Amino acid sequence: MQQPLSTFAVTHRWPARHPDRIQLYSLPTPNGVKVSIMLEETGLPYEAHTVSFDAQDQLSPEFLALNPNNKIPAILDPNGPGGQPLPLWESGAILLYLADKSGQCMPADPALHWQTVQWLMFQVGGVGPMFGQVGFFNKFAGKAWEDKRPRDRYVAEARRLLGVLELRMRERAWVMGDEYTVADIAIWPWVNNLVTFYEAADLVGWADWRELQRVRAAFLARPAVQRGLLIPPRPGV
Repeated sequence: MQQPLSTFAVTHRWPARHPDRIQLYSLPTPNGVKVSIMLEETGLPYEAHTVSFDAQDQLSPEFLALNPNNKIPAILDPNGPGGQPLPLWESGAILLYLADKSGQCMPADPALHWQTVQWLMFQVGGVGPMFGQVGFFNKFAGKAWEDKRPRDRYVAEARRLLGVLELRMRERAWVMGDEYTVADIAIWPWVNNLVTFYEAADLVGWADWRELQRVRAAFLARPAVQRGLLIPPRPGV
């Protein structure tokens, strides 16, 4: 017998209007939109719920029951393995799960599969944390610090990572070549955020990265990306 979604505390704070669909709990941050873009690309039915940081929703008992790490995004799939609901958090893990569930955005060839996972981990372990620190020191609380050595350290590492990507993208449409994969869905929202929302284009020398400019433009031109970047809507929007 399938466990009903109502047994999960998170559905008490964010009731499911469509309990047969994947429930997404998120906000349109770089990590959040990775999952909404993936859902839009694959066409898997889902229902999005806004987790408001201003209201500290991520610290509510209901959300912590789903993700004890109090971070977005998180999902609750009513039709997980064995037909039972599956709660899942960590954006990289969610991307891998959705790729497996949909049979999309992941190469079938075993070697290419693991190389794609490799580039996904490159984002999770490097691009995300380092670009996020640039954002903190350039746009948020860190910008008031007179000592610019912390900012400059993360800017230097961000430039190094951009250089790795620039070299990778030479004569390639996407990270894995012609095939668009979860690696792209993970990486390009962070690249885009670095030069737009974090206002760090001049700091990282964005004009120098010709290949990255090309691929970012191609990524942003995808209809699923355009939709996913706005899901779920921010509070008050």
